Amino acid sequence: MTQIACSALLFDLDGVLIDSTPAVARVWQQWAFEHGFDPEEVTHHAHGRPSIATIRQYLPGSNYELENREVERREIEDLAGVVVWPGALELLGSLPPERWTIVTSCTRPLAEARLQAAGLPVPHLMVTANDIAHGKPHPEPYLKGASQLGFAAAECIVLEDVPAGILAGKSSGARVIALKTTMAEPKLREAGADWVVDNCSAVTLDSTLETAGMVRLRLQERGKGHGL
Repeated sequence: MTQIACSALLFDLDGVLIDSTPAVARVWQQWAFEHGFDPEEVTHHAHGRPSIATIRQYLPGSNYELENREVERREIEDLAGVVVWPGALELLGSLPPERWTIVTSCTRPLAEARLQAAGLPVPHLMVTANDIAHGKPHPEPYLKGASQLGFAAAECIVLEDVPAGILAGKSSGARVIALKTTMAEPKLREAGADWVVDNCSAVTLDSTLETAGMVRLRLQERGKGHGL
């Protein structure tokens, strides 16, 4: 077991707390087909990024906001197969509510819809695509998430599943736990993850030792972790 301590945890949503892969794939593949793009390629690029960033990439000069609203509408309507990842509900339930939040590339309505569909709590404070000017891999989302909780990003641990999110976390100054739910471990390591675990079930609150003002965790991973 690896032991680490931090002031707060910043969770990505899709691929970390919930699995919405089938729904995301259905929406983006249909969108790509309608616009004459390779569905598999578009779906790959869309994961972990604000949807408007993908639209700007593939449809330069289009009405981005209109296209984005349509994608959002489809994603909110298609919640079939949205489920919680193993260990996510238990981990969130063990943490003090003021010591964690969600930092997602989803819009706020979509994030809330998916959390409710998966049976997870909606945090009082949450950073979504509606709250930022620059999406992942820019550090702004995680800098804002940490600030909302009252901490510096360097005091926090980010949980992510894709390179863009890992890069966002690392460039904010946070340490990053990467989950092997979406990408193979070498890609996660290459992006700079400090620790790599299977999913949230490998992360538990360590109540055996107290660290004043800190959240202490145990990880089922040995490797290049920094320890405390």
